[in-house]
Amino acid sequence: MAEIGPARFPASNSHGTSLDRQTAPIGVLMLDTHFKRLPGDIGNGRSWKTPVLFKTVKGANPDRVVFGGAQDLLVPFLQAAQELIDEGAKAITTSCGFLALYQREMAAALSVPVFASSLLQAPVIERILPAGKKVGILTFSARSLTKRHLLAVGADPSTAIFGVAPDSAFAQYFGDHSNDDADVELLKRDVLDAVRIMLKEDPSIGAILCECTNLPPFSAAIARESGLPVFDIMGFVEWVARSLCPLVTDEVTDFS
Repeated sequence: MAEIGPARFPASNSHGTSLDRQTAPIGVLMLDTHFKRLPGDIGNGRSWKTPVLFKTVKGANPDRVVFGGAQDLLVPFLQAAQELIDEGAKAITTSCGFLALYQREMAAALSVPVFASSLLQAPVIERILPAGKKVGILTFSARSLTKRHLLAVGADPSTAIFGVAPDSAFAQYFGDHSNDDADVELLKRDVLDAVRIMLKEDPSIGAILCECTNLPPFSAAIARESGLPVFDIMGFVEWVARSLCPLVTDEVTDFS
């Protein structure tokens, strides 16, 4: 049985009217990893306002998905996704942006909306930026994120890509190659180092899109460092969740 979070949460508009949303579960297909996940990470239950169902795809480790092109993993992901749907998931996402490669196949095969990767946001971000500005992708592995991944989600294949250093603590820890607990400050430093390089090498970047689902715990720090809008998988999930269950305003009968 997959894990599920709380079913309801309140919100308020600027005039103080109580708004409520009955939320539908989002199914999260998890890579087969062993590292601990920070609050804000897609795989940490404390990260969520909307209910989620988790299911691990056995054998789908970071090496196979990131560096191995997720070869021979489509069927296991489809099977796990169907199990989540059978348990009540109303949309499916994943814990790795590199699964952009399977976006079209998964969406075609499953009966609910699928957003396999944060990278799906790239075309929208490009269109909301001022003239002369573009989106820059911050990824777990710049050398492994290819035009094929971008084309699979309808993104411009020339989109700027920058990654954390391959030998960084971030890459080692979230690549599941470290047996030690993470030094959070060191992980953040690795991320911000990559952001500084990105902005120095390409000043035309006007927004940052985080490919990696381990980056959202640092999204606020990235925004402070860059002064730019930062998009990640967590915001994307909340957007989809809002579409599945719009705010309930049945008590509103007039404009007062």
